[in-house]
Amino acid sequence: MPAPVTEPRRPLTLLLAALGGLLTDAAFPQRNLWPLAFVGIALLVLALRRDSARWGFLVGLTWGAVFYLVHLWWVFDSVGGATWVLFSLVLAAYVGLVGAAWVWIRRWPPARRGWVGALAWSALWVALEGVRSIAPFEGFPWARLAFSQTTGPLLRLASLGGTPLVGGIVAGLGFALALVWWRMREGRPGRALVSLGVTVLVPLLCLAVPLGTRAEAGTVTVGAVQGNVPNAGLDAFANARGVIANHVAGTLDLLERAEAEGRSLDVVLWPENAADYDPRRDAQAQAAVTEASEAAGVPILLGTQSYVYGDDGRATARYNDMVRWDPGIGAVAVYAKQHPAPFAEYIPLRDLARRVTSAVDLVTVDMAKGTGPAILPVPVGEREVPFGVAICFEVAYDEIVADSVRDGAEILVVPTNNASFGLTAESEQQLAMTVFRAVEHGRAAVQVSTVGVSGIVWPNGVVSERTELFTPATMLADLPLRTSVTPATNLAPLLQWGAYGVAGLALLLGLVSAGRTRRPDTKGPR
Repeated sequence: MPAPVTEPRRPLTLLLAALGGLLTDAAFPQRNLWPLAFVGIALLVLALRRDSARWGFLVGLTWGAVFYLVHLWWVFDSVGGATWVLFSLVLAAYVGLVGAAWVWIRRWPPARRGWVGALAWSALWVALEGVRSIAPFEGFPWARLAFSQTTGPLLRLASLGGTPLVGGIVAGLGFALALVWWRMREGRPGRALVSLGVTVLVPLLCLAVPLGTRAEAGTVTVGAVQGNVPNAGLDAFANARGVIANHVAGTLDLLERAEAEGRSLDVVLWPENAADYDPRRDAQAQAAVTEASEAAGVPILLGTQSYVYGDDGRATARYNDMVRWDPGIGAVAVYAKQHPAPFAEYIPLRDLARRVTSAVDLVTVDMAKGTGPAILPVPVGEREVPFGVAICFEVAYDEIVADSVRDGAEILVVPTNNASFGLTAESEQQLAMTVFRAVEHGRAAVQVSTVGVSGIVWPNGVVSERTELFTPATMLADLPLRTSVTPATNLAPLLQWGAYGVAGLALLLGLVSAGRTRRPDTKGPR
């Protein structure tokens, strides 16, 4: 006879949830133990066996609190403990909603069957990650489950369905692991073995997904400069002119390297904030950038800021710009960041936020949103090549990079400034997202940071060169230009909307079924 299924004790559910959050973080950089994402999700599913939506919310909140407090340690390092704790708890509340919603969904009898339950759970997870990526304040898509898989075989699925597909598969495999425990408890070892086989077989099958790397429209020789900054932390750019000088010096080092390797550069990449004084307005900054561009003899893509001034001469808004600077000409094209980071580049609810941390007052002029495609055209040979640009945190947003590829981007650039986050994992977490985007859209990608980690990524996700934190460095590579579009570029948004639909329908069916008699054997799928 199958063993009776009973509800676990409340302290045990919270312990399982906390351990699950901790193990899931270990799947991400810097540890990169990608299978632990399945284990962490499985522990959350097992912790949610009690038939109480309120307790489900608390269990999810516990999982999320542990995960985000560890994963976002760089927030503490940057702006302090109060902001770190509050921000982590806000994000954890989304996982709490997953927990509460799942308790309702499984009251619909078909959701208690293994494959239906796995589908509903995966859709629910992807849906809540999607909501977290757009709200509030245009969302925070950092730390989506998909980004934990950039060193494992599931990365290849990124080319087929992007973050919704990879994140949904991770959630589903976690659910399958939970089924192994349930079915063993029920005395069904055969079914348990099937569930275990699924968790092993799916990653192996992903190895068969082909990834193209060949050049389809020629190649481009790219040089990138990581100039470094004098200090780590929020005062990293107190000597902004020194930062510009570092990138000029780094460009000269890059030219020596290119000459030694017998390469002719097509473009030089500087990171976000490399020239905090706008060379379009500031004579000293202009002279420095002009020196570097004329020495290189090719365009430089550089990060700077521009300001909007009122009638009284005071700045009323600013933009985070990536500028193409041509030798002998100057600025010829610009992309302005479309997703400024809330509470970092602009301050919503400033009076309220000031009660949490006085660091908000370091942002004296709020950043405005740019418009237009995330593209900078760069002359390569006889034509201008569209470079897709995602400035810093924009690489975490699905639509920014996808839109640039739809607009013709043949290569991706992620200029970033990680100086505020010290020696934490933030920069490596960002590089993992750049790797994911490269595979998702079949494009070579270059992440170039003021302080590291910078990296050159091939369309199959291989990182051919990377730098260390807080060291001056250069990178140089001949990269393929590609024009074909992966299925994910157009399919991923449809999968995301599909997740909303499936999760919403499952929740509705669960609510309709809520009046039925609850039994102990409804706590786990069959």
